[in-house]
Amino acid sequence: KLDSYMLKAAETTFSEVDAVLMLTEPQGRVHPSDENVMAMLRKVKTPVILVINKTDTADEKKQLETAKAYSTVFDFKEIVFISAVTGKNLDELLKTLKKYIPQGPQYFPEDMVTDQPERQIASEIIREKALKLLRDEIPHGIAVEITSMKKRDDKDLVDIEATIFAEKDSHK
Repeated sequence: KLDSYMLKAAETTFSEVDAVLMLTEPQGRVHPSDENVMAMLRKVKTPVILVINKTDTADEKKQLETAKAYSTVFDFKEIVFISAVTGKNLDELLKTLKKYIPQGPQYFPEDMVTDQPERQIASEIIREKALKLLRDEIPHGIAVEITSMKKRDDKDLVDIEATIFAEKDSHK
């Protein structure tokens, strides 16, 4: 259900964004579920960039086979090979994105870092660390609720109490 919800949410915003990134892994072929996504993307005029991640796990031949397979099914504006784990080519991905994203007005003051409350930021940091540390153990189906944030009187520290919720009981 989460997958179908996310697909519907993405589909409604395809025409409202400057670029769409389609993320896949170097498998040497088109993943069956990606064919449905590409069918949706054919209906929009938004530039679509294929991002092949996990290049650290496959040789160059497999990466090129994947790029060719996807290119025969969809006309991507660009194809970028990256490794999110090692950081390889992330700078290239950013350069590619900048070509399609126009400079916009400055909506917030220069000294404003975020419009999110501290509790939200703390929650996201804890979630990120949990996903990074647990990696293969649990999927992204976790949420973090901050139950308490108290600044210490004697030090420049904040004590945070949080509850981590897992989507399934088997992930607890």
